[in-house]
Amino acid sequence: MPILANTQYKKGLGPYVPELEEMMAGIPRPDKTEFNALANLETRSLINQLPETLTTLILVGVETHICIYQTAIGALERGLVPWVVADGVSSRTKNNYDLGLSRLAALGAVVGPSEMIIYELLGRAGTPEFKAMLPHIV
Repeated sequence: MPILANTQYKKGLGPYVPELEEMMAGIPRPDKTEFNALANLETRSLINQLPETLTTLILVGVETHICIYQTAIGALERGLVPWVVADGVSSRTKNNYDLGLSRLAALGAVVGPSEMIIYELLGRAGTPEFKAMLPHIV
């Protein structure tokens, strides 16, 4: 599964926390100032290089009601299905988080917990992929 990430104005807001930096070695991470990641030329170029059969974007990050929201709307406008991982996004306030998720769901984004998307991607038990993922979800 292709993975890419963004930083939001790294010069002013700083890098990822060290734990994420280590896990994301080798993953493309364009820096952006746009709230909609798909409005960023480098990010859009990376998305355009993905196979046309990939039609879903799984979104995690901050802030739910700003960058996640605007990126999901950008995905919908491009005919992509944004899946917003509810326990993988946050906002500075619970109200902004809740309103962001409810607005996204109303506009057609899929909103659900990480466990739901994991099981949807796995499709069935008993596979090597399922066995590899099991320690992370039990």
